Amino acid sequence: MIPQTHLKVLYKLYGRLKDSNVNWVVTGSLGFALQEVLVEPHDIDIQTDKEGAYEIERLFSEFVVKPVKFRKSERIRSHFGALMIDGIKVEIMGDIQKEVSGEWEPPVDIDKYKRFVQIEGMEIPVLSLEYEYQAYLKLERVEKAKMLKEFLEERGKETGLTL
Repeated sequence: MIPQTHLKVLYKLYGRLKDSNVNWVVTGSLGFALQEVLVEPHDIDIQTDKEGAYEIERLFSEFVVKPVKFRKSERIRSHFGALMIDGIKVEIMGDIQKEVSGEWEPPVDIDKYKRFVQIEGMEIPVLSLEYEYQAYLKLERVEKAKMLKEFLEERGKETGLTL
């Protein structure tokens, strides 16, 4: 179940991004919820490429609370920024890279893992849950990976598909 607060912000994001040249997907907890995983989304995570991150910042300039710039944490680096729309934090990540076994992987090719979810007249791009599961495994975020694996296995029993 997606909170109305998040749906309203999603409408705003979708309204400005659907006709733009930004290649984007919803990821994280809202991406999971859009694909029927029973999680409660807190913020909205948007994944895109480097150019898309700066374009989203431009398109939503009145909502910027953290300007997009290249940032690096222990295991992830990206062109990162944040918006605050109607009290909901929207994180922007462009050309996200993960460090795995001491090596930085190339930026994620979101087109390879993009799926579309229909919700209330919108066609929202999300990352496949199978990809998300692998990404959380690589980042050693075991609880999230386990939750996704269990969901995918359960859904697989219903559809006959397996991981």
